[in-house]
Amino acid sequence: MSTLARPLIRYGYAPVMLLGLNGAGIAVTAAGASKLWLLALLAVAVALSFTAERLLPYQHAWNNSQGDSGRDGAHAFVNETLILASVAAIPALATLIPGDGIWPTSWPFLVQVLIAILAADLGITLAHYASHKIEVLWRFHAVHHSLTRFYGLNGLMKHPLHQTIEMTAGVSPLLLAGSPVPVAAALSLAVAVQLLLQHSNADYRIGALKHVLALSEGHRFHHLKWAGIGDVNFGLFTLVWDHLLRTYSYDPHRRFTSDDLGMAAKPDYPTTYLAQLAEPFTRRGGCTFTSTDTHAVHPAAAAKATTP
Repeated sequence: MSTLARPLIRYGYAPVMLLGLNGAGIAVTAAGASKLWLLALLAVAVALSFTAERLLPYQHAWNNSQGDSGRDGAHAFVNETLILASVAAIPALATLIPGDGIWPTSWPFLVQVLIAILAADLGITLAHYASHKIEVLWRFHAVHHSLTRFYGLNGLMKHPLHQTIEMTAGVSPLLLAGSPVPVAAALSLAVAVQLLLQHSNADYRIGALKHVLALSEGHRFHHLKWAGIGDVNFGLFTLVWDHLLRTYSYDPHRRFTSDDLGMAAKPDYPTTYLAQLAEPFTRRGGCTFTSTDTHAVHPAAAAKATTP
């Protein structure tokens, strides 16, 4: 790689995704353009994600399939379809809610989208946090924590029922407030872009913003496989709520490999798509990962992960 390309990816990848693609999504939805533009922007986001991961990987090994590419593709297709379906269902669901809501429709469209992102971030963060503390929710969320490599596509490696729970927690406040469909459409693209960035194998940097934005530098700590140690950095878009919940953690000296990821309490978690869909309904699907399961905490990992 040229000496110019490396810093461009390291410091330009995140801004292009966060500001460029999301900005384009906000512009086309504000203009009333076809939703096909959002799908095109999503395709560009996926292409940029895979390109950055291959040109400047955090771990070269994570670019190689572990027999999981087809499974992750199935998860991504199903769960992205659920996200798009939730947007499409908003007009019908809105008719069930009395009144016009309190949404500030007269405010600039950009501000409305930012409000939607912060509101959805709170709802999804709380649902995510609860999924580490309540066993019936953890059964479904465990699918996501079974991953053993970080790359953009596995941001949507989730059980569809858990994806539905998180989207309901994120979208319901917007519905109750009377959010317009274009705002929700722009939000759906922002969610997809965020998941690509949050699980990216690209070795990008965002400086001091890593303490505020929920991107890969901080989210890797959430996937540490030892019980309790991974109960940090729950946010989807921001780490604001983690700071308030006192669940924020970061160690600038930590480097991650596949040996750090997965679930120490359940190393034999199913690896195929259909088996992962069925696992939460089996007797063995209720293994814990919460801070109460202290027997699985790795002492070395505890020393590495620091929570202010």
